[in-house]
This record gives sequence, structure tokens and C-alpha cells, in this order.
Amino acid sequence: MKVRIPQGGGASNMQSMLKQAQKMQEDMAQKQEELEAREYDISAGGGVVNVKINGKKEILAVKLSPEVVDPDDIETLEDLIVAAINEAIKKVEAVSAEEMQQITGALNLPEMF
Repeated sequence: MKVRIPQGGGASNMQSMLKQAQKMQEDMAQKQEELEAREYDISAGGGVVNVKINGKKEILAVKLSPEVVDPDDIETLEDLIVAAINEAIKKVEAVSAEEMQQITGALNLPEMF
């Protein structure tokens, strides 16, 4: 059985794809650094709990409004803190996914399989 190799451009197409992939990899690394350096301020409970998080999903600060601190109702405060942290993590993940998609979605590679 003989395999036919397309003439003219086979090697240059592969080289072009490799350059495109390398550029995308460089763009993704740069974007990842940029995303990790960002900081987000997220609030819960109508603004009584605020969380500051960075792009590495590290909590940088938690701020509580005095009116939410009730020694007789610690459970509500705990729930608000959890809600704010979860919302902050979702925000970081959503922004990261959206911006990475802009890079990877731009790559026009033929289907491999």
C-alpha cells in the first residue's frame, strides 16, 4: 500500500501550524501571568461582606460591615462569608476562562481526528 503525500506546501503548512501553536502558547503564558496579577472585589449580603481575591484564587482580605456582626447569629455571618468567597472564586474562573478562550479560539487548526 502506498501513501500519497501532498505535494507543495506540506512542510510549510506544518511549519506555519507550529509557529501558530508557539505564538498561542506564548500568548497564553502572558495572559496567565496577567490574570494571576489581577485583584477582584466581590460582595455578598447586599455589601455587608466583601472579599478581595487575586487571580491565583488567594483570598487577600475579608471586610465585614459592623451591622452583620451579631454574636447571637454567627451562622448567618458564616454563610455570608462562604457565599462571598464562592462568588469570588467563580468570578476569577469565569474571567480566566473567557480571556483564555479569546486566545485559544483564535487558533485555526484543522481537526486532527
